[in-house]
Amino acid sequence: MSVAEEELGLRERKRLATRRAIQLAALELASERGFDRVTIDEISHVANVSPRTFFNYFPSKESAIIGELPELPSEERIERFIAAGPDEPILDGISELLIAAIDTVELTGVSTDETDTRSMHELHGLRRALLKDNPELFAQRMASMHQFEDALSAIVQRRLAHDDPSLAEDPETLHQRARLVTYVSFAGMRHAWSCWADHGGVEPLADRLRSSFAQLQALGTQVR
Repeated sequence: MSVAEEELGLRERKRLATRRAIQLAALELASERGFDRVTIDEISHVANVSPRTFFNYFPSKESAIIGELPELPSEERIERFIAAGPDEPILDGISELLIAAIDTVELTGVSTDETDTRSMHELHGLRRALLKDNPELFAQRMASMHQFEDALSAIVQRRLAHDDPSLAEDPETLHQRARLVTYVSFAGMRHAWSCWADHGGVEPLADRLRSSFAQLQALGTQVR
């Protein structure tokens, strides 16, 4: 690793640590007092950052509690997925896309540090409890997740049309098949999150995601 790459890695970890500190402060304060009784100034004070720094990471206290959703990886990586062809099981390719996407907010594929793992697990536990008690926040989280789901479905649709050009001649069938593959993929992702949380987040989430998708592949083989 070059000095430049090492410095980039350190900056990224510092950025991640700051973001997690802000989220943890927001979640802990909201859990103790109630969401409506927490201010951005209080969150910033507990996180040991300025309000200006808070807004560099999150546009509102709602977004700090809801958390950042994954972003799709680079177009280059997406194109590799689309061009992989039918010889690569599509779920294998999607699992790697999802790992890359989750890494944009969690560094789950590269971080094996025990402190990082505990922090991540604590964040998700607090968030899950708060969303359960605040339907309006849960609705915002779901709306954002649906946007990510639609974006992934569009990519899957491109892959299916590449693998079988005849599907492109029937747009409705192509669209519905892409939605089905996407829904199955999201089920695999939810299974991975659930198993990871149930086991205390002691393993990299990326490994758990690959395991869940491998089980999906095996299940598909059994029911043929």
